[in-house]
Amino acid sequence: MKRSDMNQDSYYLLCYTRVPVDETTYAPKLAYSMHVAYSDNKRDFQSLNHNSGILFAKATDNSDGTLNAKSLKNPYLFYRKDGSFGVLAISVLGDGSEDLSSKGGVLFFTSTDLLHYKEEGLIDLKGDTFVQEITCHYDMSQMKYIIRWSDSKGNYYQNKTNDLSPQSELSAPKKTEPFFLEPVTTEIEGAVPRNIISISKEIACKLVGKLTVPENLSIEVPTECKAACEEDLKKIKAMASYSDGTTALKNIDWDLSEIDWKKSGTYHIKGVVHQDHFENPIAINRADPCIGRWNGKYYFIATNDADNNHSLFIREADNIPDLLQAEEYKILDTTMYEHLGNLLWAPEFHIVRGELYIFHAGTPGEFHKEQSHVMKLKKGGNPIKAEDWTMPLRVLKKDGSYLYDAGITLDMTCFEHGEGVFVVWAQRQFTPVDQGSWLYIAEVSPEEPWKLISDPVLLSKPDYGWANNHVFVDEGPFALITDKKVFVTFASALIDETYTVGLLSADFDADLLDIASWTKENYPLLTSRSVPGEYGPGHNSYVTDEDGIVWNAYHARFGIGEPRSSGIRRVHFDIEGYPVLDLIEEKDLNKELAEVHTTIYVS
Repeated sequence: MKRSDMNQDSYYLLCYTRVPVDETTYAPKLAYSMHVAYSDNKRDFQSLNHNSGILFAKATDNSDGTLNAKSLKNPYLFYRKDGSFGVLAISVLGDGSEDLSSKGGVLFFTSTDLLHYKEEGLIDLKGDTFVQEITCHYDMSQMKYIIRWSDSKGNYYQNKTNDLSPQSELSAPKKTEPFFLEPVTTEIEGAVPRNIISISKEIACKLVGKLTVPENLSIEVPTECKAACEEDLKKIKAMASYSDGTTALKNIDWDLSEIDWKKSGTYHIKGVVHQDHFENPIAINRADPCIGRWNGKYYFIATNDADNNHSLFIREADNIPDLLQAEEYKILDTTMYEHLGNLLWAPEFHIVRGELYIFHAGTPGEFHKEQSHVMKLKKGGNPIKAEDWTMPLRVLKKDGSYLYDAGITLDMTCFEHGEGVFVVWAQRQFTPVDQGSWLYIAEVSPEEPWKLISDPVLLSKPDYGWANNHVFVDEGPFALITDKKVFVTFASALIDETYTVGLLSADFDADLLDIASWTKENYPLLTSRSVPGEYGPGHNSYVTDEDGIVWNAYHARFGIGEPRSSGIRRVHFDIEGYPVLDLIEEKDLNKELAEVHTTIYVS
């Protein structure tokens, strides 16, 4: 069912978890999260978000800064007294085993739209036992929430409270008769059904619009127009409409063979909606790809897995498609500078105040000495010539000392916004304990962007199961700025088939150095289930071409066990203006709609 076909006043939403498959396919940290599916008849449910979770439990902090991974089981979805939504769930360890710290309590989440959730914390049910089953509803006659639950010994209890929060005063647990959830039968792969609620058409349409991949449903072009030359005709765009209610403008390749621009008259012409085709992967053994624009040219650079990260090569072309076959030019390797003898990682092009830079990481030798560096293109220099780049400099704090010495820094990205220039990077403490990789943000000097002019601000920890799957890592940030939002996508988990892409966002005019300005989505934007055949997608970068189209360069494994290789795909924007990274070419443009025609008047 498409969003455009949803005409009922109400629909049904099923919440469920999944049975773990294996550590590669669908690990416990992914399966033990809340998934959702919708139906128009309460029987035939369609999974949303590629049958992947949308609500994950947050990790907890230890005193030494390390994290305890958490998952959730047996979620129960209900309406709160104000008409918004609540979820109660059992807190478990990342692998699904009992969580001693949550004994006698349940996790509580709130949401206004079933897409964005706030973890309120643990609600103490005042029972010295592990909770097994949980239900909740608001009783209008009593004006109280009724919580029913069972423990691991088969006992059943009930609590009541006027308000529901971790700070609420609950009644003591009272033993009750057993309760049972309404049985649900579904053919959704691996589903462990929980409960069903009725939702409004508005909520249902938004869920379907956000959690399914859009499909091109129609193409519109002006039926007639005036043109004096071919350039005028190029300004005519096709409007593509999608199943989620969004649109996108596209170029048209017109057949101009019947037009005589020197002769006034009416011409009926045909055309085909233009779509650049990319056969992914576009570069084998190239990870962390980045495409940049400079002086009318496009450039491609990436981590070189083919030689174990000992060199960086650049490609140059007049357009993005031509980058695929362009010659490669070496601009840096591990023999050029003593302080960069190994692991040249994650190079990115960034233009700061009209100057071109490459941000990348490197080490004299050992992994634990990996650090962020910046190199600058010399005045009038050619990006494909190694001698036209300055020596890479290690990033400094505002006091002039090195950015970090208790571990590594890497994947530094850079963007201009407002009057400032900002960097975001991954930082991993190893001494005295390995905390995992966290994201930080700071402002830098516009003239010397390897020098911070503010203190680093912690932006994100790998606190969700999809971010600490196999390893605790947030890395690979890159900014995508629209007229309303500053988005930062980032990569998480291990660089295997479990690699994934998360999303941070701030309002356009927000203080980007205030952590309160940022929101992290509870579920990942791109995973191994997003596009068939692409495993462990991540480490994105973005470039806007001359037509205003935003492109996402990323790496993935194009088959289990295959090498990290680069891919590219158009970025769509959903009904909330958020980036869509899994819109494949076949859904981006329906080829059956691609042939168009119009009437032009030449004068």
